[in-house]
Amino acid sequence: MQQNISSRKLFLDHVAQTSPFPLQIQIEKAEGLYLYDESGKAYLDMIAGISVSCLGHCHHSVVEAVCEQAGKYMHTLVYGEFVLSPQVLLAEFLTSKLPESLQNIYFLNSGTEATEGAMKLAKRYTGRYRIISGKNAYHGSTQGSASLMSSETYTSSFRPLLPGITHIEFNNFDDIELITKDVACVIIEPIQAEAGIILPVNGYLQAIRKKCTETGTLLIFDEIQTGFGKTGQLFAFQKYGVVPDVLLLGKAMGGGMPLAAFISSKQIMSSLSHDPILGHITTFGGHPVNCAAGLATLRVITETRLIEQINEKSALLVENLKHPIIKEIRHAGLMMAIDLGNNALVMKTIEYCLANGLITDWFLFNDTSLRICPPLTITNAEILKACEILNSAFDCCT
Repeated sequence: MQQNISSRKLFLDHVAQTSPFPLQIQIEKAEGLYLYDESGKAYLDMIAGISVSCLGHCHHSVVEAVCEQAGKYMHTLVYGEFVLSPQVLLAEFLTSKLPESLQNIYFLNSGTEATEGAMKLAKRYTGRYRIISGKNAYHGSTQGSASLMSSETYTSSFRPLLPGITHIEFNNFDDIELITKDVACVIIEPIQAEAGIILPVNGYLQAIRKKCTETGTLLIFDEIQTGFGKTGQLFAFQKYGVVPDVLLLGKAMGGGMPLAAFISSKQIMSSLSHDPILGHITTFGGHPVNCAAGLATLRVITETRLIEQINEKSALLVENLKHPIIKEIRHAGLMMAIDLGNNALVMKTIEYCLANGLITDWFLFNDTSLRICPPLTITNAEILKACEILNSAFDCCT
């Protein structure tokens, strides 16, 4: 017991904190849908580590790939100089699942790095500097990515941020007229995640695509959260028949390992290789072990029936979450927001669920809704168990 107390004290004393109230659950093991603390208590993870562990925790294919590659070689040289088999194989397999205009990949470590790289790419390729992003959208927390946020709560303490950023309201057709010939790119989520799972209305993404084509503006889809099967398609843009000029990936891409990417055509991407050379560089981007994990993850997702089962699992969740406290359930496949209409109820529900072995969360720009986004591998029995705990929480919190 003394060791556990010391570990928590060391955590608070020496690990930089992001809030005054960390959960402080001491994780000893993770497997499948479950996390286990030092006492052996199991927690059903209904948010997959915030959309990361798409195959659950420690999927055997991912673990095997990591161990095998770690035994061969890890870091060799700054990204982009050596031919590394895990990078090449992942690039080949991933591009085989993408349109012809998305065939050139720049591998990175995290989603915010993908955003930063794409912003530089758009400026370099178009020669413009203005950028348009969506209100209540989250693309990362580094300086450039944070500049894309509309929320003063999360940006005012860090100003001045990048100039030339304009925010448009998602699903507002009038705001599309703000896309003009001096705009380098529009960065938008095909489904808004941190706003509380907001789906595009009919024709909206198509209208943005049309306007970007007319003005020579690059259309960047941020699929850092929506990618890798959660919505019932490998990528959300495939649901809407709109192809971006640049695609951002991250979170689930590495199956639990840090891996991200921005993807475009060879023509557009090559602009980073000259005037100046080394227009964008990274030391650990495309790490061989992480790329091996990414390839194993993508193979499992695409070579099994996981994606085919997403809508069925989503329907089972919605059907079994019946309670007067619920105002609305917004969902795209297994990405789900349970709107309770009240932040106090959300926080009470999260606390109750945690005490009863279920992990859920709120959204960065929507604190009146519960986040549900379990691993693709969740079983029907685990769905019913989660619904039982959630419904019990709703009973106790009202």
